[in-house]
Amino acid sequence: MRINTKFPMAIHILAVAALNEDETMPSTSELIAKSVGTNPVVVRRLSSQLKTAGLICASPGVAGLSLSKDAKEISLLDIYKAVREKDEVIFDVHQNPSEKCWVGHNIQDALETPLTEAQKALENSLDSYSLYDVAAEIRRRAGRE
Repeated sequence: MRINTKFPMAIHILAVAALNEDETMPSTSELIAKSVGTNPVVVRRLSSQLKTAGLICASPGVAGLSLSKDAKEISLLDIYKAVREKDEVIFDVHQNPSEKCWVGHNIQDALETPLTEAQKALENSLDSYSLYDVAAEIRRRAGRE
């Protein structure tokens, strides 16, 4: 059981767009897919969600994508919301606990508050970081400050 990778991939896509300064090599789905280590179709699918959310600009017939606003204005929460499924939660209690067992009968209600609070804490944390923060950290780690 792995936590969904769409969110980190979406950040990666936007980081490439934010950091790519080579005008001779636009941030195409092929270029980004090589960086992410995935198929360009996956990049295009996520890019479509990012475009719908107003985070990137991409036009048919024009190679590459670009940020639709400054990286400082794009929070990690914005990215998370752009690619998560509607009503998706990070933690979900398994679907079929035994109603005959007193633990199984009560587990979902017992976990509702702590899991809701954990989801909210994550969202608050993501809202405190921007794409610019991630890009700056990538630059620092790569020695390109």
